[in-house]
Amino acid sequence: MERWPYRIEDHEISLRPLRFRDRAEWQKVRRANLAWLAPWEATRPVIESDAPLPSYFGMVRYYNKEGRELRSLSLGIWLRKKGRERLIGQITLGGIVLGAYRGGHIGYWIDQSVANRGYTTRAVKALTRFAFTELQLHRIEINLRPENAASKKVAEKSGYIFEGVRERYLHIAGDWRDHLTFVAENPNNFN
Repeated sequence: MERWPYRIEDHEISLRPLRFRDRAEWQKVRRANLAWLAPWEATRPVIESDAPLPSYFGMVRYYNKEGRELRSLSLGIWLRKKGRERLIGQITLGGIVLGAYRGGHIGYWIDQSVANRGYTTRAVKALTRFAFTELQLHRIEINLRPENAASKKVAEKSGYIFEGVRERYLHIAGDWRDHLTFVAENPNNFN
């Protein structure tokens, strides 16, 4: 198995870690999509001891550390056109646990300018395939807000099966929100 930093290719999209030099592009895409992503973005409950959010550079250092330790793989979704890569989103295989569980969860966001073109579904399928073949994970979850029809469609088109509802599961947009849980299990039987 290859080691961090992973690069996963799927035709004209690539999944690869963010680098320090990607800062301006990441900030531009995030700024342009602030309102589009706000209803689905994780927030932190107000707790006095919470440290401030890291800078972009701190975030990239954290992602790299987590990737090397195989706890979380956070990758930019890059679209190649005319010999140039453009950041169009981000996908994370987080909460990776090995041992008897061998699982994790996938989360993602996409630039509104390329939404509904299948890029998110392809990214989810590519990362799922990588997790099942290279990491030999057994189970991956996608947890999404019930009102996020586009994300539900991504999970279903990616082969994930509805498992149930998790009440007040994650802090999103300022409150604890219910989530639908979709699951994919590795078709290979690793004993």
